[in-house]
Amino acid sequence: MSKDLVFHATAVSAFTRAQVKGQKPGVIWLTGLSGAGKSTIANALEQALVARGRHTFLLDGDNLRMGLCKDLGFADADRVENIRRVAEVSRLLMDAGLIVITAFISPFHRDRAMARDVIGSNEFVEVFIDTSLEECERRDPKGLYGKARAGEIKNFTGIDSAYEAPTDADISINTVDEALSFSIQRVLAYLDTRFS
Repeated sequence: MSKDLVFHATAVSAFTRAQVKGQKPGVIWLTGLSGAGKSTIANALEQALVARGRHTFLLDGDNLRMGLCKDLGFADADRVENIRRVAEVSRLLMDAGLIVITAFISPFHRDRAMARDVIGSNEFVEVFIDTSLEECERRDPKGLYGKARAGEIKNFTGIDSAYEAPTDADISINTVDEALSFSIQRVLAYLDTRFS
């Protein structure tokens, strides 16, 4: 970063923006393998929060890779930069007073820890979508596992790129054994204790 840059403080604070919205902002960070159910849970969670009158924004992995992160590939260094950008955007949206939901594989411990540091531990909720590789491959909603197994996609998480599962996530959801509605109720109950 250039030494010539100076942070410009705004007249309206993050606290004031949150007060106007009548909520405590935060980031709900969903992590898990491709096909685990992150986007499904993120969408259902956002709908449930909006139904409660909450102001939200959903950041989805594929969507950001089609815009803000379209210059990045899937090598480890690109994955790190992808998550760094997501963390910074999440922090900005949180400063706007929003409850931000992110749905990203975010495969590495260190990158999720970095995101927690950027966002702030008190505002960061890690949700592990704990779906086995075998189940994700069985679902294969985008046909990506088949392509990865055939060698058509390189650096695919779970196949030839590592996924480091969280060991201390705030919430773990098993999408095989748990109904979507029950998962959402569990997350909402947790958020009620953290952000009320």
